[in-house]
Amino acid sequence: MEAVSPAGAAIVGVDIFGPATQDAKRMIAFYRDVLGMTPTAIDESMSGAEFELADGTTFGVWQPGEAKSGAGYSALFAVTDINAAVTRFRAQGATLSDPFETTVCFMSFGKDPDGNEFGIHQRKKT
Repeated sequence: MEAVSPAGAAIVGVDIFGPATQDAKRMIAFYRDVLGMTPTAIDESMSGAEFELADGTTFGVWQPGEAKSGAGYSALFAVTDINAAVTRFRAQGATLSDPFETTVCFMSFGKDPDGNEFGIHQRKKT
């Protein structure tokens, strides 16, 4: 039986995938200058960037506020209501951080049973 999700609480896609880094400027330069990818968005503080690929997927690099060695995430799963989604997933047994806001989105992070980090992600309407 499929679980019924409250409005906005279902995963509707993958917004972005890519690694966290301890040096976002270096990583942005690598993907831009070495691999030839054109950033479609760079955070004002150079703490992250997104590269929209030709097939419509988005690859990104992000430097968390707290430097974590080897920290990364597998994907940021798209939802339309971050608070409803985090509430639902917590009720189903997920351990997730409280949602927080950036200049372009809302996010919450957790780990799967194998310890891989993932995020719940709501883009701000533009």
